Amino acid sequence: MVPDVSTGSDSRGLIAYLFGPGRRDEHTNPHIVAAWDMAGAPDPGRDPAATYTQLARRLDHHVDLRTRELGGKKPPQHVWHCPVRTAPGDRYLTDTEWAEVARRVVHATGIAPDGDERACRWIAVRHADDHIHIMATTIRADGRRPRTHQDGRRAQAECRRIEAEFGLRRLKSGDLTAPRTPTGAERAKAERHGQTVTARQWLRERAYAVAAAVHTEADYFTVLQSLGIKVKTRLGPESGDVIGYSLAAPGDTNSVGEPVWYGGSKLAPDLSINRLRERLPNQEIADRPRYVADSTDPWRHTTTAIHTARTVLDAGDDAAAQGHLAAFGDALYNIASATTGPHQAELRAAAMAFNRARRSATRADHQAATALRKATKELAYTSNEPGGLAIALLFATVHLARAAAKWHEQRGHEQQAAAAEEAFRHLQAGYQQVATPVLADLARRAPRAATARRFEQDVRAALPNHADRILADPAWAALTTTLAHAETAGHNPRRLLIEVGSQRALESEHPAEVLNWRITAQSNRRTQAARSRSTISGTSSMSATLRPPATPVATRPEERSRHY
Repeated sequence: MVPDVSTGSDSRGLIAYLFGPGRRDEHTNPHIVAAWDMAGAPDPGRDPAATYTQLARRLDHHVDLRTRELGGKKPPQHVWHCPVRTAPGDRYLTDTEWAEVARRVVHATGIAPDGDERACRWIAVRHADDHIHIMATTIRADGRRPRTHQDGRRAQAECRRIEAEFGLRRLKSGDLTAPRTPTGAERAKAERHGQTVTARQWLRERAYAVAAAVHTEADYFTVLQSLGIKVKTRLGPESGDVIGYSLAAPGDTNSVGEPVWYGGSKLAPDLSINRLRERLPNQEIADRPRYVADSTDPWRHTTTAIHTARTVLDAGDDAAAQGHLAAFGDALYNIASATTGPHQAELRAAAMAFNRARRSATRADHQAATALRKATKELAYTSNEPGGLAIALLFATVHLARAAAKWHEQRGHEQQAAAAEEAFRHLQAGYQQVATPVLADLARRAPRAATARRFEQDVRAALPNHADRILADPAWAALTTTLAHAETAGHNPRRLLIEVGSQRALESEHPAEVLNWRITAQSNRRTQAARSRSTISGTSSMSATLRPPATPVATRPEERSRHY
């Protein structure tokens, strides 16, 4: 059961909508199921002869009475609105049950506490099988405003209790860090234009992708504009500094042809200008790294940083852990951008899913995750995908996503834990798509039996507590091939096993697979010689380097028009 609290100033317009036909004639039999006084609240839905305007005026006279008693001075945002919707698949509630839901929600949120004769006037309207709309004017009979602090969180908590008592699907509790859900009007507009997502969602994904790849605040706005997105900044009256910004999707206009603007914080809490600055210091271009010594460095650096992040989640520093989760959210966008092949779709889906897991009520220490963020930004500019190293990185992301889900679950972050689990499933699917044929090929090229027996002795000597599980793993044959390659390159297999085995306990169900990709990354790092330096281009070429849609690029004008 999902409540969605908002405020406004047009009570009559809201009433007209609730009792009207809806934007697509979807409203059926609109009627009041509960009110502050069922005897004193005329039900417009029971008078089919009246026009919607007449009905709205009639009901508004009763509901909004308290504001007129103030001498006609209506306070700002005095209309309180809370749709409450059951989850898909839930049974339909009766009018009596919805009436109880409404009374409990207005009590829990402070709009109309039980037994308070001076409480706000309110009504609950049902015009569909699966939801009601609760509307109130936030003026009490004594002229005071109700105590509605954290009303959204209190409504959610009450709905969790109602779900349990009514036998409904139990949804995940939030912590007010989720992005705003698209309104019904936004969804209807997207449908009319044949789009699968709303303008708000489209902008949010591109803002996240660009923020993940760029180095400075100035670059962030420049690249967004190169994608055809309109950018409007708000400047401080005295300093002239940017204190806020809004974005508008290409072609997304209102009824009079003006762009529809969404503030950064309205896209997502961590896309506000202040939260962005915590991750994008306004440094000079000269401060950026100018080259990467080896083209495989970004993959190795990112893999190492993700292994470090996995350790941080277990270290007990929640602020540092939250900082690494936020950086991991950026990493997923850049990994998807740097990846080619059919598994790229799963990586993009993982990045989108993890957005809900990248923030919580715990304030993030972004400085603690500088190494991870810096490493993954390098991936936004890399032009090759080095086979086994890329798979090793993807394998590391699978385990970090699962660890993130566990971390959130332990702290009661239900929505974040569910989002991390969803990202884990996408990453696992992507990993299996690309890794399965590679592991099979390695197994086919396994060394001779005598060499395999020697490697078995190395495993028993280096990792005695895990040896039986490693040797029983289906990936053992592939691991012998990887060990043979490392030995040919000059590595000592036993020492290599000791080193990679000590990085973290081999708790995985597939320890040979874990070792295979660790050795792939480790042996590559030692055998790669420095190659020609590749200069990272500046902002002017940045949009051409990033690849869509996880990290968007400047599309052709005719392509932009198809978005919005």
